[in-house]
Amino acid sequence: MRVITEISKWGEFVKISHTVFALPFALASMILASRANHGWPGWQLFFLILICMVTARTSAMAFNRIVDRDFDAANPRTRNRHLPAGRISLRSATLLCSLSAVAFITATWFINSLCFALSPIALATVYFYSLTKRFTSYTHLFLGIALALAPLGAWLAVKGNWGFQPLSSGILIPLLMGLGVTLWLVGFDIIYATQDYDFDRETGLRSMVVRFGIPTALNIAWISHCIMWLCFLVLGLIAEMGFIYFSGMAIILVCMNYEHIVARNRNLDWVNLAFFKLNAVISIVYLASILLEISIFVN
Repeated sequence: MRVITEISKWGEFVKISHTVFALPFALASMILASRANHGWPGWQLFFLILICMVTARTSAMAFNRIVDRDFDAANPRTRNRHLPAGRISLRSATLLCSLSAVAFITATWFINSLCFALSPIALATVYFYSLTKRFTSYTHLFLGIALALAPLGAWLAVKGNWGFQPLSSGILIPLLMGLGVTLWLVGFDIIYATQDYDFDRETGLRSMVVRFGIPTALNIAWISHCIMWLCFLVLGLIAEMGFIYFSGMAIILVCMNYEHIVARNRNLDWVNLAFFKLNAVISIVYLASILLEISIFVN
């Protein structure tokens, strides 16, 4: 029972449940790259991609909690997080961050030379986001770029290169998915940031919510999500997807608009619903639509 409690504590510390945001897009990218390579890449590569996703995200989240621990302690919403509450020591959190980074880089070595060479840059990018709220209002964009590394990395893991080939299997597919994921993250991170509007403004932390105010920031979030949806729509056309994929896009459109309705009403459960549940549905539906499309209609 103690072991389960410890695992649960550390899982909560790095918000392991939020892996559901980036992982489906990484797997979707892997599937599309595999189709371009005319076959399943193998279970070894599949598990290596999973390891990279979990370890990179764990290291990045631990780093975020470490560098933000003083702000978390001062914010009434976050003062009960593990580091400010003393449930996890700074030394332990640093060890987790370091070991996860080593595990990530090691996993990329087993994938291919390009992923291994890019792994330090990937880690630096996901770490850098945690510092951006101190000097730029566009912190959401940096987080979006960090999350977009998941589908881009999965594509490179399968192909070993960017794939300068015809459009149906070339560089536009991972780039469109990366751009879509970036804009998706920008939109829902703005929504999430509205709950800290007063605290961030008082402490000098920056965000688009602080700079433009909540109503305007929510409009920017909605525009970001609209462009995201168009990116995925164009991706589907380029990748020659069919009915299942575009049905999934219709579901995503409904979820996306409902998310903004909930965010603007801001009832007691609005953050949990808009930030986690609806975005989890969006990412899972996107993966499922690609998986079913390719599984049923094999070219």
